[in-house]
Amino acid sequence: MRHQIKTIKLGRSQAHRDALIANQICSLIAEERIKTTLAKAKAVRPYAEKMVTLGKKNTLHARRTALAHLRHNEDAVKRLFDEIAPRCAARKGGYTRIVKLGNRNSDAAPMALLEWVDGPAVEEPTEPTPKKGEKKAAAEKKPAKEKAAAASEEKPKRASKKKEAAAAE
Repeated sequence: MRHQIKTIKLGRSQAHRDALIANQICSLIAEERIKTTLAKAKAVRPYAEKMVTLGKKNTLHARRTALAHLRHNEDAVKRLFDEIAPRCAARKGGYTRIVKLGNRNSDAAPMALLEWVDGPAVEEPTEPTPKKGEKKAAAEKKPAKEKAAAASEEKPKRASKKKEAAAAE
């Protein structure tokens, strides 16, 4: 029985898991939000929050500990200590949020956004999906000449192999 065992293994070895988590945290620090699977987001979240806690301490030892955890990515540690940790100074925990996005098309893995709670509000522009029948109506409005020209441009006809051999002789 797995009582009191909190490590999310993600189907990887210890070294691979540590590298994955460090890379995800560095990406989160650099980009403010990352799109990943729900399981990875849940695995990364506690480590990301511990990094912010280190950033709030702002000591040399905390900086060196963060460097060790983030695989000596100095840019990420600098940004963590200079920008992200001061933003979270008044907050006592819960620095990240996980927003569920639904399933991925290819393998139906549940996807999520992992982002800073105090981060800048960034709205992703959503494209309106065409309603049923809109594509048909747009296609019917084209004149017949344009349809024929478009069809001839799309697929060039290829001669059969026998004709190509005869033409080469």
